[in-house]
Amino acid sequence: MSVGTSSAPGAQDAGSPPAAARPPGDLVGLGIDPDQLPDGLVVADEQGRVICFNAAAERITAVRARDALGQPLEKALPLEDLEGRRWWQLTDPYGGLTIRVGQPERNLLLPGGREVLVSARYVRTRPTGPVHRLVVTLRDTEARRRTERSHAELIATVAHELRSPLTSVKGFTATLLAKWERFTDDQKRLMLETVDADADRVTRLIAELLDISRIDSGRLEVRRQPVDIGAAVGRHIQAYVAAGQPADRFLLRVQQPLPDLWADPDKIDQVLSNLLENAVRHGEGTVTIDITATASPREGEDTGTSVTVSDEGPGIPEESMNRVFTRFWRGSKRGGTGLGLYIVKGIVEAHGGTITVGRAPGAGAEFRFTLPVAAPAYLA
Repeated sequence: MSVGTSSAPGAQDAGSPPAAARPPGDLVGLGIDPDQLPDGLVVADEQGRVICFNAAAERITAVRARDALGQPLEKALPLEDLEGRRWWQLTDPYGGLTIRVGQPERNLLLPGGREVLVSARYVRTRPTGPVHRLVVTLRDTEARRRTERSHAELIATVAHELRSPLTSVKGFTATLLAKWERFTDDQKRLMLETVDADADRVTRLIAELLDISRIDSGRLEVRRQPVDIGAAVGRHIQAYVAAGQPADRFLLRVQQPLPDLWADPDKIDQVLSNLLENAVRHGEGTVTIDITATASPREGEDTGTSVTVSDEGPGIPEESMNRVFTRFWRGSKRGGTGLGLYIVKGIVEAHGGTITVGRAPGAGAEFRFTLPVAAPAYLA
């Protein structure tokens, strides 16, 4: 990267923009205004004096550009490392080894202790020559801190959810090993069934954690196969009826004909499981599932498949609807990790689909996801 300047620091022609707004050298040639850059940009010349201090740098440092321009870099941008050492004296960009090309991004402190992310590039007119320009970029740490807080909250939530079933598994197995002969067969069976259920819960939590990791990194794989979405919903309804839910609580309506749907059957089952569980657990009255053909959410495809799950419960407050698909949202009733709908949204979007939440005609919650047909090219 090469950044130059056509005038001395502070020089300004009549009718030209103020020095703080004038891009240096190559940025002018590219038609880029430094004030439009999202990150802070500070450029010092071969004498170490500031010749560019953009608007983002002003915002991050709370230093006005007109006060910084023409000043020595270490005065305009007095950075310290986390141990309190003055950064420009420590790194000595204009001295030292001439093979250095810059400084990697690191956390440094502004006066008052505010933390910023700083990286630097040493621009030389020839290899091993003197530093011609020093280009410094600044970024606020708030976005990174939010990410770190989110990760910490995820770890704390999962650790808390894992502790309960693992404590149960440990307690029952230790009791059985120590006092096996004292229990009847029925008591042993009950304990082992509890251990089995808690082991399943741990497995689900670990699977959720892996899904979160893949969604956040964009590595969630979709293995597409033909999916009969009506039959998939029917299997979930049958499972709830077998577990004791009344059969008349569910209403499945399938509009025919439906386009052939190619999707990952396991992940679609995961989406349906989460949405139906929410409707059964948090909703009331009849749970209605409508499956219809609709316009595809993907450009270049005419048709898609839409699945709507609605209930007749209290619904979701209007002010909470924009947070439903975020991590740890649990609504008014506590329970679970609050990760299910976040994962549902990630799975649907990995298929190229969309998902929305709203109010059902019966005043309950209504979730609607739409998937593209996504048929393989050889079937087109």
